[in-house]
Amino acid sequence: MLREEHRNGLLLFSDDALSAAGAANALTTRSGGVSRGVFESLNLGTNRGDDPACVLENYRRLCAALGVDIRRVVFSSQVHGDTVRRVTEADAGKGLFRPVDYDADALMTDAAGLPLMIFSADCLPILLAAPGKAVGAAHAGWRGTALGIAGKTAREMAFAYGCDPASMRAAVGPGASLCCFETDHDVPEALLASYGDEAASYMERRGTKWHVDLKGLSVLSLTRAGLLPENISVSPECTICRPDRYWSHRVTNGVRGSQGAMICLTEDRRSL
Repeated sequence: MLREEHRNGLLLFSDDALSAAGAANALTTRSGGVSRGVFESLNLGTNRGDDPACVLENYRRLCAALGVDIRRVVFSSQVHGDTVRRVTEADAGKGLFRPVDYDADALMTDAAGLPLMIFSADCLPILLAAPGKAVGAAHAGWRGTALGIAGKTAREMAFAYGCDPASMRAAVGPGASLCCFETDHDVPEALLASYGDEAASYMERRGTKWHVDLKGLSVLSLTRAGLLPENISVSPECTICRPDRYWSHRVTNGVRGSQGAMICLTEDRRSL
């Protein structure tokens, strides 16, 4: 289950099942960093216009809280697609200390000590762990959800690392929720085309607009990939409802920082 905690001055959420699977993990909020102005305070986005020195200090605090090496953090250029990139030792440091030379909305690795990082501000952060074997992180907006990126990440982990999806653990973090994720007809149409009639139970018509449950659809994507429902944690928090706690792209009209979700296979994973 997702648990709220304070570590190194940061307000974070971590998932107990991911931790038990040998994965240091955290879903961040806005709180605990050093950024100022519209980026106050724990902005982790390097491309938002924030002072790079502040962003680096924010990462230092996050990595210290998780006990991981800041110089090995890996992230990607997110493009609302469904590419799942296999991360190896050769990628260590891409993002903060080395250029990112690929686009991907999900990362996975079986290398211990390589922290994977994805970003969100209404889109969903999704973390996965196969006990003792591999970890993954996915960024899922409505386009990524329609492409089934959550389930695709689990399937790619199973294929690449020999993981059993039924043993995997997953956490779906804070993001735009059914209460506030209002769309036009194009989003339901894309989701129905991807998931079939089963998607209808995750959307509601309210006047001329639709409200969509992206978290529920991400869980559906994961279970279709073989994960057990009881092994999936889902945050109840909506970033649009709580701009005091999270950045929301919709609330701020894009003038914002970014939350992060980090996961790292620990060195003692072999004891699992």
